[in-house]
Amino acid sequence: MSTLAPDRGLRDLLAAREIAIFCGPGGVGKTTVAAAAAARAAATNGGRVLVLTIDPARRLADALGIGPIGNDETEVPLGPNARGRLFAAMLDTEQSWDDLVARHAPDDQTRDRILANSLYRNIAGRFVQSHDYIAMERLYQIHTEGDYDLVVLDTPPSRNAVDFLDAPERMAEFFSSRFLRMLTAPYRNRLTNLASRPFHQIADRILGTQFLSDIAEFFLSFQSMYQGFVDRSRAVSRLLQDHRTTFIVVTTLEGPPLAEARRFIAGLSDRQFHLGGIVLNRTLPGYFLDATAEKVAAHLAGQSREIAVKAFPETPDIDAAARVLREVGESFCRFSVVAQREADLRAGLTESRQATAVIPYMPADIADMNGLMEIGEHLFGGGGRT
Repeated sequence: MSTLAPDRGLRDLLAAREIAIFCGPGGVGKTTVAAAAAARAAATNGGRVLVLTIDPARRLADALGIGPIGNDETEVPLGPNARGRLFAAMLDTEQSWDDLVARHAPDDQTRDRILANSLYRNIAGRFVQSHDYIAMERLYQIHTEGDYDLVVLDTPPSRNAVDFLDAPERMAEFFSSRFLRMLTAPYRNRLTNLASRPFHQIADRILGTQFLSDIAEFFLSFQSMYQGFVDRSRAVSRLLQDHRTTFIVVTTLEGPPLAEARRFIAGLSDRQFHLGGIVLNRTLPGYFLDATAEKVAAHLAGQSREIAVKAFPETPDIDAAARVLREVGESFCRFSVVAQREADLRAGLTESRQATAVIPYMPADIADMNGLMEIGEHLFGGGGRT
């Protein structure tokens, strides 16, 4: 693993990789951070950059300067001084599954039979880790096509943030499972063997014969594509471990997200994936750690009345002015305690071999490309290692 210059943030990392997967717990601003990283990489590093987002908020689409986006990539205007070009797409789970079926089906008849199956829409969108897997599959497809120098993936929200890492292998296991073989056996061979007959008798009573028949028909249609799915799933797994791919964990320093981020980092290590960087979002500004500023704040709080008398000699209510000054000083001191706690947590989370970016609280929601570029400034340098 290469060591990155501490003042360059994630710039070198994104310049050296072809895929950057932004991951971590939900609710920490992961989608916005991923979009900002892609925008800054396109503008600063150059090349063609795609950000593949998962259900971006309306305000993010506004910030990107585009209308509704879907599976097809849409170019995002960056301005005249940008060195590269930025594109965006939003994962459409159903459309991606349709495309996957069309790609793997051995003929048009099989494709049409699957897409027309009454259970297909529910199954394709809901069975084991479908959303997680199709995000990885879409990433693989885009990377294989080779149209972009860098693909930035905003990973799906998961109950457990490491779920999507195992989705390709679990999908391969699902399509190769004994359960599916038992489910479809009587429809491949009307002479149900004695070993599987009890299973089908129980399933018939619970689910109904017609329901089982519909499911079996669906998976029988899939049978001709089993090997293609298994091979593709394993190719996706290999891509995640490829030297061209890096993972960037986004978190805040609040208790639950931080604990989830630690588990995620451990999961990456267990699977031998490349952890390239950590982004700490919504942190307190660094000036709260300034020792001189803290002394001034403590003095302001302790000597508020004397300072008010000197600063506002003509005010009719010295007590009110003193209360304001005392509250300002005490508030700064309280924030300083929190900022020091954050600094200790950062030190325990990050390592020298990782690029670390720190993004402070923003005064307002990101509403335009300038806001994304401001976040990108922290990611690429202004928020470098501390």
